[in-house]
Amino acid sequence: MTFELDETLTIAVEAAADWRGMSVIEYLREVIATASSMDAELASFVQEGIDSADRGDLLSQEEMKAWFEARYRAAAAE
Repeated sequence: MTFELDETLTIAVEAAADWRGMSVIEYLREVIATASSMDAELASFVQEGIDSADRGDLLSQEEMKAWFEARYRAAAAE
């Protein structure tokens, strides 16, 4: 797989890799692996919501707001 980066992104990637003490290739592999994993988790999470809605398991507006607020607080605490 090959691809090109513009000059600004190339400089940013090189700086980030250097800061982490990695080669650019190592850095790009790690970033791609992390992004791919996060996308797979998000896709699974979204599918769980779709499946729940298809079963008729729905939340009210108030319940959804409380759920989001709880997630926000949990993320902020990490």
